[in-house]
Amino acid sequence: MPRGKVFETVQEPRLPPNDLSPPSPTPPPDPITTVRGTSSSQPVATTHVPALQALLRHRRILLLQGPMGFFFYQFAYWLQQHKCMVYRVLFNGGDWLFYGNQQAEHYCGKPEEFAIWLHAYLAERGIEAIVCFGDCRQYHQTAAAIARQCHLAFYVFEEGYLRPDYITLEKDGVNARSSLAGYSAALTTPALGEHHPAKPVNASYPRMAMSAMAYYGACWLLHWRYPHYEHHKPLLPVPEAWRWMRSGLRKMLYLLTEYRLRRDMLGLRQNRFFLVALQVFNDSQVRHHSSYGDVQEFIREVITSFARHAAHDHHLLLKHHPMDRGHRQYRQQIRQIALQLGVCQRVHYLHDAHLPSLLKASRGVITINSTVGLSALYHGKPVITLGSALYDMPGLTAQCPLAEFWQRAPVPDPQRYRQLRRSLLHHTQLNGSFYGACHWMASPAGSAPASPRHRVRFILTMLAVLACQLLWPT
Repeated sequence: MPRGKVFETVQEPRLPPNDLSPPSPTPPPDPITTVRGTSSSQPVATTHVPALQALLRHRRILLLQGPMGFFFYQFAYWLQQHKCMVYRVLFNGGDWLFYGNQQAEHYCGKPEEFAIWLHAYLAERGIEAIVCFGDCRQYHQTAAAIARQCHLAFYVFEEGYLRPDYITLEKDGVNARSSLAGYSAALTTPALGEHHPAKPVNASYPRMAMSAMAYYGACWLLHWRYPHYEHHKPLLPVPEAWRWMRSGLRKMLYLLTEYRLRRDMLGLRQNRFFLVALQVFNDSQVRHHSSYGDVQEFIREVITSFARHAAHDHHLLLKHHPMDRGHRQYRQQIRQIALQLGVCQRVHYLHDAHLPSLLKASRGVITINSTVGLSALYHGKPVITLGSALYDMPGLTAQCPLAEFWQRAPVPDPQRYRQLRRSLLHHTQLNGSFYGACHWMASPAGSAPASPRHRVRFILTMLAVLACQLLWPT
């Protein structure tokens, strides 16, 4: 499969001619310039206004779906402290569990009817900006298209580009849809100044797991209230809870069973292996911004190319995504492919290890479009992306086919990386975590100002799910 950029086109929803007129447009956007890049001739912002600062220019803000947990509840409170009027649309019981209040609107219609409903809602309330988590969900793609039609601002939260102490907030889109994606403009902006070192966010795995289990439980219990809601994966609370518990058990197991492999890779095979950063099985960045149908296709292509073109004394290490530990297992597939190609002694599969240490010990990194690529660039390691990625640009990542990468992996330009990093920090990165401390809001995510009512609702949901499964296990 040839290496190339793959973008998804989102069709603008067709709105009825006699529908409510859109709200008054927001002030004109900041000056932009068109820069010829590696992906297309798309406008690239040259303004130095960070996304969060730009968001606070708007007075009426609509929140769509956020990350599982109390983050959007806390974010709404923070916006209100900055004199913003905050509105929220709830799509399922999980959204209600962690947010529901008097300013929330329940959308119970069909997905194909959401465009017309949202257009009327925006006009009726004079919304100026829309905020969501992830820009690939079907409801958010619809909202983004309507925002463009109505000249409204559209902001997207996402996991941090620069891990582990940042989250992302960007205008118009994230990752391959970022206005900075693939453009040298991101590297030629005037000096933005130095940023203070990030404070540790202490992200909590138990908090994330409990939030996910409660969210799925509430979705399942209240599916009757949102009968047409479509989630991006099955809404089954007990299987989801089991996957999270299995993930924790596997983590402890792999600390013991993979000790020798970790030791060999960081010692005897240092600088003799290529690291493959696997992504979550249902990662929207894989589905929407690459030509792969799933992660398994990527695995087969990489191992096949390695067997045909890599030096015989080099090794391949496939690193499982930690969030996928309880959901998927690729050991059998990897072993079968490696045996067929005669490289089973040089292909390895690892679940848990200190990622920076692996990056520093590797010869280079292969990924679809994971932000692990940015971490590898930080350590000065060659990177090749087989999908569309924000950081995939000449001077940073390999622009050659994968077959050539094994023999001639180009080292990234450290100055260009520093420029990109400064630009990302200034425009898009917030020192915080969805399940830990949010220093930019000066409070830990998921605690204050969550009310006792929300905590009681959280506990009752967990108990109700457990009771229902015991009484009606089918």
